[in-house]
Amino acid sequence: MTKTRQYNVAPIAIILFGAAIVLGSACSDDEDDVWTNSSSSSGSGGSSSSGTGGSSSSGTGGSSSSGTGGGGGQGAAWLGCDALEPATGNIIQVTPSQTAELQSIVSSAAAGDTIAFADGTYDLNGDYLWISAAGVSLRSQSGNREAVILDGGYSTTEIITVAASDVTIADLTIQRAYTHPIHVVTSSAVDTVGTLIYNVHIIDPRQQAIKINHHNDGAYPDDGVIACSHIELTDQGRGQVDTQSTSCYTGGVDAHSARGWVIRDNLIEGFWCPTGLSEHGVHMWRGGRDTIVERNVFMNNARGVGFGMATSGTARTYSDDPCPDASGGYVGDYDGMVRNNFIFANDSGLLSSGSGFDCGICFWSACGAQAVHNTIVSTGDMFSAIEWRFATSTGVEITNNIVTHPLRERDGASATEAGNLESAQLSLFVDGANGNLHLESGASAAIDQGTALPSGQCDNDIDGEPRDDGQLDIGADEIP
Repeated sequence: MTKTRQYNVAPIAIILFGAAIVLGSACSDDEDDVWTNSSSSSGSGGSSSSGTGGSSSSGTGGSSSSGTGGGGGQGAAWLGCDALEPATGNIIQVTPSQTAELQSIVSSAAAGDTIAFADGTYDLNGDYLWISAAGVSLRSQSGNREAVILDGGYSTTEIITVAASDVTIADLTIQRAYTHPIHVVTSSAVDTVGTLIYNVHIIDPRQQAIKINHHNDGAYPDDGVIACSHIELTDQGRGQVDTQSTSCYTGGVDAHSARGWVIRDNLIEGFWCPTGLSEHGVHMWRGGRDTIVERNVFMNNARGVGFGMATSGTARTYSDDPCPDASGGYVGDYDGMVRNNFIFANDSGLLSSGSGFDCGICFWSACGAQAVHNTIVSTGDMFSAIEWRFATSTGVEITNNIVTHPLRERDGASATEAGNLESAQLSLFVDGANGNLHLESGASAAIDQGTALPSGQCDNDIDGEPRDDGQLDIGADEIP
């Protein structure tokens, strides 16, 4: 089958709700993958396997039902964002007329139950949905995430709290949480593993859109997947951001002490404030490990991807000592991979804000972090396209990235650099001014200029096209 790429749509719509398929090896997919701009539903729910850190999570919890979650989704179609399998087992169907009962329905769900939402808006009016049984799924009946809206109205704190393993949240819109639209936690000293957040549209959280953390009880929230979703802070929602903790206490995905998460094929956009510095589009810290962030589009965020943050404090440690070079020093993240992402800013409000576009990829106290084949572009000023900072950022690899602004080593960090292109011109891209960061066919400064990589490290590009001609293009896109 011939691969096709179409550009006859708005630049960001090309990559709006996902990218390529994830199969058994790192950054690999079927050679027959077809990329088109047809309408499609998101949600493979299948295994998302990494070659870095060995994490793998299906996250469906064995639930799905005939007639539930079978379609929907908008934007470009990639085989990695197909609809979830229909649910089986006990299916509890709810309608907007039952909104006042939802808190009780969800908290009473038994292991393996699917709660299937009919189309409509569910005004929660302060109620929250706490999942405490393993394998529970919250999904729309239609599979169309835009047709089912869970609205916190800024009075519901956490709209959905995941406190059990193998939970699926799919095909829903979740908006206007007072704190977090989705919060993954541990409880009763038991790990929470296998969370799947799929084909979800999150709009205007006051704090972080997806929060992942533990409660200091020796249990951890590990091996989850966030995929094929759209997470955004709009201009309207920006005025509601929490300014009590910091002047801009918001962000996309924020995970503390979490291991083995895969965050792929998402659009994350708009996380910035006129005053104060937002958290990242994706932030893994306080002893995170083995995260893969791949094939996402980060659009107009003050910071794109962050691994680690501080130089001291509370952080998860590991008995196998994954960073001996740190010599017992504080490590905020271990062995994370950031590959095949488009990170872009052109919003004049962001670029002229107090903090501006701070960094595209930020490795702070991040041991063994890798940034491979990313494209990072700003049409205005930017402090760092990629930076690595603090002495425990050792074993860092920065390879085959194309950036418009500096790569920056800070405060005693160390990294190997190879095959990167700095000060890239917007003319190298199909529409660099508006965010279509696929390479132009004549972009000779990037095409076939990359450094060779070991097999399995990044075998395909942001569209799932193979990097198999022996001459790698720099950045997230590989010209076929």
